[in-house]
Amino acid sequence: MLIKENSLELKKVLSFLNQIGINVIEKELDETFLPGLSLGPNCIYIDYKKLLYPGDILHEAGHLAVTTSAERNIVGTSEMSASWPSDGEEMGAILWSFAAAKYLQLEPEFVFHPDGYKNGSDWLVSNFKNEVYIGLPFLEWVGLCLGKERALKENKAAFPSMLKWIRE
Repeated sequence: MLIKENSLELKKVLSFLNQIGINVIEKELDETFLPGLSLGPNCIYIDYKKLLYPGDILHEAGHLAVTTSAERNIVGTSEMSASWPSDGEEMGAILWSFAAAKYLQLEPEFVFHPDGYKNGSDWLVSNFKNEVYIGLPFLEWVGLCLGKERALKENKAAFPSMLKWIRE
């Protein structure tokens, strides 16, 4: 599924990332883990000629969003820990990208396409549609959202609504 640079979905994603303070920089990229995408210090590098799935942009943005501000500033550098992201951050990034897609009124399959997530896309979509939010304790712990129980107590909106999009 080759994506055109001017697609409505891509425009929504890029506008959203700009609004929440994640920089997107167009750059020619060599081999990358995800086609056409790479992370740098508080930014996402995109090679539009190689980008296959714009939903992957939200997942990569999720990695930046759930990372501490200190670590976000060294992503993609030699200073970054080789163990980044942690398993909790990975699960948080997955769920964050679901919340972002929902917020942008994009179908979950936009992010969780069949060629990603180690053949677990259908499983993730099914869980999220049934409000089984793997990664929610992490997102709540870092202050990005509230689970149902706590949201009721605080009279606030529960996930997939977010309190904020970027971890401090």
